[in-house]
Amino acid sequence: MDLKSKLRHVMNFPKEGIDYIDITTVLQDPASLNEAINQMKSATEKFGDFDLIVAPEARGFIFGVPLAFQLNKGFVPVRKKGKLPYKTMSMEYSLEYGTSILEMHEDAIKKGQKVVIVDDLMATSGTTEAIIRLVEKMGGQVAGIVIFVELEFLKGREKLKNYNVSSVVKL
Repeated sequence: MDLKSKLRHVMNFPKEGIDYIDITTVLQDPASLNEAINQMKSATEKFGDFDLIVAPEARGFIFGVPLAFQLNKGFVPVRKKGKLPYKTMSMEYSLEYGTSILEMHEDAIKKGQKVVIVDDLMATSGTTEAIIRLVEKMGGQVAGIVIFVELEFLKGREKLKNYNVSSVVKL
């Protein structure tokens, strides 16, 4: 199945000059969603044995939870500052228009645990880099990174050259 053709482009969202890649068209179609999850599962399995799937809100959760379920792994949510109920570790990171802070529960990853980071889209890789730093700060190891859509022209993968990265759709 050509998942690239299932994506919707929304011009000038959320601001002028941005070509927003809308994945809801994939999510709404059962066959496309099934194919996306199956391809991401295959990519994840290539990283070998690992303990946890780690994914950022909100769209990373969409793919991370079903993958964790299918692979019989735990799931660790990464949220924006102030959204988790227990003690957290945080990491500030840069966006094209400023900075933001991501958090995980301080006990989410045990020293030596291997994780796979899952997200819906990789642009400049700022979110992924912040998650990597959080995982490693907790003593975890990144076994791999699985992305549904990679915007290759933004060269985010270059910043992740020391990690195994797999993406399903490349634009």
